[in-house]
Amino acid sequence: MTTEIKAPQLPESVPDGTIATWYKNVGEKVARDDLLVDIETDKVVIEVVAPDDGVLAEILKVSGETITSNEAIAKFEVGTEEGVSGSPSAQVKAVSNETVSAPTASESAALSPAARKLIEENSLAVNEISGTGKDGRITKEDVVNHLSAQSSTTPKSNEGGPAQEVSISSEGRIEERVPMSRLRAKVAERLLTATQTTAMLTTFNEVNMQPVMDIRAKYKEEFEKAHDGVRLGFMSFFVRASIEALKRFPAVNASIDGNDIVYHGYQDIGVAVSSPRGLVVPVLRNADNMGLAGIEKEIRNFGEKARDGKLAIEEMTGGTFTISNGGVFGSLLSTPILNPPQTAILGMHKIQERPMAVSGEVKVLPMMYLALSYDHRMIDGKEAVQFLVTIKDLLEDPTRLILEI
Repeated sequence: MTTEIKAPQLPESVPDGTIATWYKNVGEKVARDDLLVDIETDKVVIEVVAPDDGVLAEILKVSGETITSNEAIAKFEVGTEEGVSGSPSAQVKAVSNETVSAPTASESAALSPAARKLIEENSLAVNEISGTGKDGRITKEDVVNHLSAQSSTTPKSNEGGPAQEVSISSEGRIEERVPMSRLRAKVAERLLTATQTTAMLTTFNEVNMQPVMDIRAKYKEEFEKAHDGVRLGFMSFFVRASIEALKRFPAVNASIDGNDIVYHGYQDIGVAVSSPRGLVVPVLRNADNMGLAGIEKEIRNFGEKARDGKLAIEEMTGGTFTISNGGVFGSLLSTPILNPPQTAILGMHKIQERPMAVSGEVKVLPMMYLALSYDHRMIDGKEAVQFLVTIKDLLEDPTRLILEI
């Protein structure tokens, strides 16, 4: 029995999606719940799995095509035991996806070392390349000319990824052109919009991280045992400090909606996370009700989901304030870009030991630069500076977080 595999119902905020990667070929046997294809949207990647044991009979939407909710993307034969190589569609697929084997010993003898390397890197068939060297030997120039001829006629593409265009220079240098993913394009669009439509300004300060580091060193193992393996990191301290600062400066926790200012009576903290497909910002809902362990656990879960492409749209919508940690990549100082419609974003950076003057003495302390980018239309410079100083004070004396002073 042949059935249609349809795209899932997309959320209201996502009008359409793009077929990203097919993991199964036509005619291939699959088991129930096997991953068939990824559908990429502006915000998340949605996985479509096999509805039952059977065979993927036909692919209706190839990689790169745009789809909408409940649109048929493939045909599926339920319970078919044969057809991997027997069906006509499978035979066509086998021809179109034929893999090129490595050159045999006799073929390798007719190749120069540089030509052999290019052939292996580009998965070429030796018998398709005409050799112009002595006794028909295939040279590097022959391979380059063959690749140039291929790229000038048809772009390199496959069923499992976006179309790629390969260009080869006369020196044999290869450039690959790949379409930007929808998620990357959306991130780029939002960042550009933020810089063009807001009066963005950044203020800086620095914080002595020694008190927080001392707490971590003292209670790290005990904390992990008490909270089922959850590790005590720096981010939870920054989230808690930001929450207390947001309570004192509500304008930093507000957003602009047309000509209105929306003051939020809650703190939903977005945490910028880098994923293989681009930057995503999952949100800690009602973060004010979460302790350090709860914050660390949620952030760890978000990181795992981001790496696996399993973050749901609901986990990334909303948010009243964002924290971005470029320090994990070694950034010493940067100016984070706003995440509209939010009016502020906090940037954390690398902890760097520096000589500091303390009570008339020079001490080497682990210092971190903090950056607060804010929309000057909504937040005055005085409020932004005081907000950042509040975070600094809370982190340099963490007891204040407990006493809420």
